[in-house]
Amino acid sequence: MKINVKQILTEQGWQQDYIISIEDECFTQIRPKQPEDDISTMMQVEVMLPALVDSHVHGGAGVDVMDGTLESLTQLSQHLASQGVGAFLATTVTDQLPHIERALINVAEAMVQGVPGATILGSYLEGPYFTERHKGAHDASLFRELDTQELDHLIAVSRDTLKAVALAPEKKNACHAIRHLKQRGLNVMLAHTNASYAQANSAFEAGADGIVHCYNGMSGLHHREPGVVGAGLSDSRAYIELIADGHHVHPAAMKICVSCAAERLVLISDAMRATGQPDGEYFLGGNAVRMQSGIVTTQEGGLAGSTLALFQGVKNLSTMAGVELKHAIESASLFPARLLGVEDKYGSIAVGKKANFLCVNPAIELKETWVT
Repeated sequence: MKINVKQILTEQGWQQDYIISIEDECFTQIRPKQPEDDISTMMQVEVMLPALVDSHVHGGAGVDVMDGTLESLTQLSQHLASQGVGAFLATTVTDQLPHIERALINVAEAMVQGVPGATILGSYLEGPYFTERHKGAHDASLFRELDTQELDHLIAVSRDTLKAVALAPEKKNACHAIRHLKQRGLNVMLAHTNASYAQANSAFEAGADGIVHCYNGMSGLHHREPGVVGAGLSDSRAYIELIADGHHVHPAAMKICVSCAAERLVLISDAMRATGQPDGEYFLGGNAVRMQSGIVTTQEGGLAGSTLALFQGVKNLSTMAGVELKHAIESASLFPARLLGVEDKYGSIAVGKKANFLCVNPAIELKETWVT
């Protein structure tokens, strides 16, 4: 398959008038168009972008990872592909342990069987290893202490498809658990935590990879106690998740993230089942939440996930925070692929990588998502 592209975003930047060749589901050639090329037989694309990688998404289109069914994951994968996502981590929430296990088992089975739509890269355990102060929409009564045997059990249940664990670094045995998880090959992110700067820094020293949905669910930045936000933004080892929906984070705070994190910035959707659905009552895990005008809140009034399409988050980061479009796109494609260690296959348009790409128009409106 050959494609004639008027404009394409590669890791080297924007290119004009390129020919793209695809064989065996991978990009095999990316080169400038030559006068002798017969483009009449080729697919025509105005603007080609890499398909996005959503490293933190709970649900959408009325379904949730915690449903624990193949049907829900299939619907979610198809929904995400329709929104420009080529690959994702299926993310859980705090719940009773058997419910979490069921979700992990289901993700593993879906990965074996394969589902149409965006590729499932694995699962992401967001909870139950948090603390109450910044619990967000998580049920604090279900929080658990960190135990490496329990973590090993969850990894085994997932058939080694569990790729990331979020935890609060001030919990007992947190650094030991972080080192253990890193030895098992998992990513560790800090979340729903009231940890001090020193505690967060100790977690990064132990191997933690970054912070979850920056500014939300964590101790904030203060000039005398920088907290988890300050620790994450100032540590060159830490990736920074960001929800760019305009509700979770002020545009000025988005700019601070970009200025501090640069290529460590990872845009996420943190989307839940109400995404793409009408306003009304929904459940996040076992908790009732309400969506009004696209904003989901708990009964106490706190934010409860998002209804953001990641592609819209890219555009928001560019328009709201003034971030160069290339950087905004890579924050939702190449940078999360690096965080997850899958940049050899996903995250950019390059020879040898999976031929996952987006067709958009010059106004950067999504027209098609191609997933191989």
